[in-house]
Amino acid sequence: MPYPSQVNRDDIIAQAWQLIEADGADNLSLNKLAAALGVKAPSLYRHVANKAALLQAVNENTSLRLIEALQTAAAQTSGSPSEQVAALLHAYRHFAHEHPHSYLLAFTNTDEALRPDAALLEQMVLPIQTLMTAVSGPEQSLAALRGAMALVHGFVLLELHGQLRRGGDLAVDFATAVQAYLRGWEAVP
Repeated sequence: MPYPSQVNRDDIIAQAWQLIEADGADNLSLNKLAAALGVKAPSLYRHVANKAALLQAVNENTSLRLIEALQTAAAQTSGSPSEQVAALLHAYRHFAHEHPHSYLLAFTNTDEALRPDAALLEQMVLPIQTLMTAVSGPEQSLAALRGAMALVHGFVLLELHGQLRRGGDLAVDFATAVQAYLRGWEAVP
């Protein structure tokens, strides 16, 4: 068993994130986390005050990972601003599907103390808003951004909760919805 001082906050958060992805946030306990790290549970308190602080740190980690996924997509995307926004929204959806438990924990939590930092969330959406400004114009960019985020987040939530059951290819349907949304903003005078 490793000496507790050999476990650091980053390792604890990364392991908690992996356990949440494997079993869901409801099944995470500090005892289970400590066992996965090979330490005793009380040694975790040197790095995280309690389970709520741990979950908030995991949510920050999820936000940073999503930002990284969006940045990677932005770096690999060219074309019109609408095409770039579409690529970012597809990357967002892909991230949520790849990490459903941590995504749901971070972005559907009603407990203010567990939410990711507002500045971090702003950092996540500013690149999308910049592109939406080119699509919709500066006066409408915030409304266009909010609509785009509602579209992707709402679609993802419906998918993850198995609510879209009438058949068809959901990836195609998502792409169609995104294109229709962006065309609508392009047509606004």
